[in-house]
Amino acid sequence: MISFKRIDHVQVCIPMGEEEKAREFYEGVLGLKEIPKPDSLLRNGGMWYQIGDIQLHIGVEEMGVERSKRHPAFIVEDIDAARIYLESRGVKIKDDIPIPQVKRFSFFDPFGNRFELLKKEADN
Repeated sequence: MISFKRIDHVQVCIPMGEEEKAREFYEGVLGLKEIPKPDSLLRNGGMWYQIGDIQLHIGVEEMGVERSKRHPAFIVEDIDAARIYLESRGVKIKDDIPIPQVKRFSFFDPFGNRFELLKKEADN
């Protein structure tokens, strides 16, 4: 059996050559702080961000039109304020299927990556 401790990082992808557009979204809209990548990975492109005590890695690759359910989910302090803020910035929002005692929704970055934000009633 594996004894997992916590999530370390999540990786999503953007098309090649779109790093500046990604920075505009992840830094400008979401307010994330970019952190240095190891020198050995700089040639791969992309960037890394710190979100609380985990990292979000933005990889660069040829992007297809595939759609999937994969996504990271983040607990937030104020789910209503987060939604209002993202909507005010023109970010695409998706109402997710309700879960008892969880308020949640998803949003999409400019590259089609899905992110779920949630607030559990027990977190109040």
